[in-house]
Amino acid sequence: MDSITQFVLGAAVSTACLGSKIGPRKAAIVGGLLGTLPDLDVFIPFDDPIDSFVYHRGWSHSIFVHALAAPVVGEVLVRLFKGLREHRWLTWGAVFLVFATHAMIDAMTVYGTRIFWPVYPDPVGVGSVFIIDPLYSIPLLIVVIYALCKKNWTSRLRNWVAGALIATTAYMGLSVVLQQYVQGQARLAFQSEGIEPDAVYAIAAPFNILLWKVIGLEEDRYENLYYSLLDGPGDPEIYEHPRHPELAACLSDTAAFQKLEWFSRGFFRTELVGDKVVVSDLRMGLTPGYAFRFAIGELDDNGIRPIEPERDTGLERIDSDDWDWFVARLKGLPSVRNAEANASAVVASGAPRACGASSATG
Repeated sequence: MDSITQFVLGAAVSTACLGSKIGPRKAAIVGGLLGTLPDLDVFIPFDDPIDSFVYHRGWSHSIFVHALAAPVVGEVLVRLFKGLREHRWLTWGAVFLVFATHAMIDAMTVYGTRIFWPVYPDPVGVGSVFIIDPLYSIPLLIVVIYALCKKNWTSRLRNWVAGALIATTAYMGLSVVLQQYVQGQARLAFQSEGIEPDAVYAIAAPFNILLWKVIGLEEDRYENLYYSLLDGPGDPEIYEHPRHPELAACLSDTAAFQKLEWFSRGFFRTELVGDKVVVSDLRMGLTPGYAFRFAIGELDDNGIRPIEPERDTGLERIDSDDWDWFVARLKGLPSVRNAEANASAVVASGAPRACGASSATG
């Protein structure tokens, strides 16, 4: 999740564990700084933009790495703060919890994290919360500000911190329950329209868990269904788009395509933008301006050939009308997303499907 949320979560966990030993202010600052530490992997250089995309939140977010790092970092804190010198095991445990909770809430987002690396190397991404969710972050922010204003530990502060951690944890649990409910409702909505997708995935819309985007995935197409928990009776809001698997056929053996297919768990589409073959992760962002789009192939007179991967940023992330649509759907009011309703296939009819000579492996 976002850096502010990671800071306040780490600060709240540290305050709960160590606030009575070194004071709430120090505990909050230490926990907040440690809570952002796993995200320093963004400074690790990668070979290409796809690697930086798929390998972010890697080993630095693994709970097994956290278990190894906790005694090392914890020992530094024991030597730094007198109040911790007789509480070595508590300090080590607090450090582990700060690191591990960072990875856990990242795993609740659709981007996910490789929380069980190297035992289970694939990223875990539930997708039941957006990367920024005020209803989760604000209670933690309030208690951390309270802790920073207090020099001494009190029972009232303890209750506030415990209450915030319990409430936010319950919110995460609720998001998973709602996600399963929405997926069930989406399957019924798809069936009512004669659609039988191979996979269905509900993803929380930005900043809330009332509105959801549900992807119905088929081999050659996908459907976006938008479902609000406040929706009344009426036709479901469904948009159908092509996936163009024929464009990916010549690139399926490249490392670039295989990484994107693996990381997206199959939720991707391929399109021709100019003469470039672009792969988009369907889970992040809205059609057509997805957050992560990569050109991995090129169409020339001989057909499609692989190229060195490059990030495609040629489309706006949101349309000018999207905010009005978002607010209406959040309230459960019927609305049409114009950017998606007017979307059309980018591939020209009769585009060559032959595979050209390989020039890059990606």
